[in-house]
Amino acid sequence: MHKIQVTVRFGETDALGHINNTSYFIYLEEARIRFFEALGFSMGIDDWKFIMASTKCDFINQGYFNQTLTIKTYVSRIGTKSFQIEHDILCAQTGELIARGNVVIVYFDFNKQQSEPLPELLKEELKSYQVHC
Repeated sequence: MHKIQVTVRFGETDALGHINNTSYFIYLEEARIRFFEALGFSMGIDDWKFIMASTKCDFINQGYFNQTLTIKTYVSRIGTKSFQIEHDILCAQTGELIARGNVVIVYFDFNKQQSEPLPELLKEELKSYQVHC
């Protein structure tokens, strides 16, 4: 399982002091970027091979300004041309689950504008982060 931590900034909260719902997607994006880096992929736009097909986030408990969050990232499904990543967002201090998100990523050739089969090497790397739900 891959892990990162983020600290909630004031501008990421709403008028009630809670984490704004759109901010969670920024945290999930940050976790995905760090996950891809851990897999050895460049973040360069000229060599990018992934496209997001679907994403969602379920809000379980309230999060607040200046709270440190731990985002755990793991793979739940590996298909022929796509895979699914899960994210658990937890309060770092208490371990309480704050939110849970997921995303379906498609391996994509931007020059041809079409999906392609996942390379075997990528599948092997993804398997090392796979958790069977």
